[in-house]
Amino acid sequence: MEMPKPAEAHMKLEMFAGTWVGEETMHPSPWAPQGGKAQGRTECRLALNGFAVIGDYTQSKDGVTTFSGHSVHTWNTAEKCYTQHWFDCMGTPPEVFRGNFQGDVLTMTSRNPMGQMRSTSDYGTPGTLKVRMEMSQDGSKWQTLFEGTYKRG
Repeated sequence: MEMPKPAEAHMKLEMFAGTWVGEETMHPSPWAPQGGKAQGRTECRLALNGFAVIGDYTQSKDGVTTFSGHSVHTWNTAEKCYTQHWFDCMGTPPEVFRGNFQGDVLTMTSRNPMGQMRSTSDYGTPGTLKVRMEMSQDGSKWQTLFEGTYKRG
């Protein structure tokens, strides 16, 4: 039997691979009441014969790690969308984000007991990644939690 091969949608995940380092702006929220600046670093690698990208993220302030997470991105053929399984240091169950690309911008949403989360990742400028994470109680009014601009390291 011939092994399955990644589809074109899986291959689009290759743009995630690499090390991304940059500055983040934390907006006032329950997790960062004062807001402020932080540094973010994500290391992503292709995995599972190109069917997934695995990433490890750390956020730091003044040289101290303040947040960390682990992600697995893949293409869900049945639902025709990208999925991200997100695990972090908050001790909550993993979040599952779903979404699609419009050009080089991937927008994904997730529902959790606190409401909805929306992540927007813009790969439109070569060597640069712009990310915005937002939260909403009702899915119509969104509050920005953080924005980051990262360079491929």
